[in-house]
Amino acid sequence: MLTNPKWSAMKKNSLALQIGRALRARRESEGLSQDRFADHIGMHRAYYAAIERGEKNVTLPTLKRIADGLQVPMSDILRDTGN
Repeated sequence: MLTNPKWSAMKKNSLALQIGRALRARRESEGLSQDRFADHIGMHRAYYAAIERGEKNVTLPTLKRIADGLQVPMSDILRDTGN
């Protein structure tokens, strides 16, 4: 199977991936493991991990839930994406 280089570049810079990176940086800056943080917000660790890896498109209600768990406004997380 051939991979389209344009698609690969788009995937590497996808909004889901950028949000995931921003969430991971915020979580790690608080010294929290994925397990502990996912438990804190009542989310399955595997699902939260997939969000951080950019494998899941996060909905606004889910982003709000995560932002509340990090005690930051959603706008801060979106600002962290650089978009």
